[in-house]
Amino acid sequence: MVQVRILGVAVDTEGQHIILLKPLGEAPATGRVLPIWIGEQEAASTLIALGGDTPSRPQSHDLMKTLLDTVGAHVERVDVTRIDEGTFYAEIALSTPTGSLVLDARPSDSVALALRAAAPLYVADEVLDEAGIPAALVEPASDEEESPDGEQALDEFMDFLEHVNPEDFQG
Repeated sequence: MVQVRILGVAVDTEGQHIILLKPLGEAPATGRVLPIWIGEQEAASTLIALGGDTPSRPQSHDLMKTLLDTVGAHVERVDVTRIDEGTFYAEIALSTPTGSLVLDARPSDSVALALRAAAPLYVADEVLDEAGIPAALVEPASDEEESPDGEQALDEFMDFLEHVNPEDFQG
């Protein structure tokens, strides 16, 4: 497992949302980034949490966090464990007053909950190897941010989004 951070949320050319996960400690435009297609509501929930905003009414992931807090449980970590025929799978590790639990969950919900719980995110090495894309497609190198090469990296990412489909990640 490799610990990751949320690089951002993107939208592909078909209007589908993608969450981008990148291993911690990797320099910009190096290594691989894991794109996971998520629903519109999960994308909005993730963006709210990333922005540190508080919605006027609790969303599902806020409610999940409140329920965990109320029963004395907390999220220890979230793991994206595997990909099977283009579908990603995740697990939420909980610490409860009665012991540890591991719950099967969608990565989109798991990430949104992990953000609210300030829990670490991990991706199985095999998942990153199989479904990861070159980081240079989604982020400029640190010295390229204002250079024409940075624009080229953005153009390459836009081309990637234009031609990629979730089915491309099916085994």
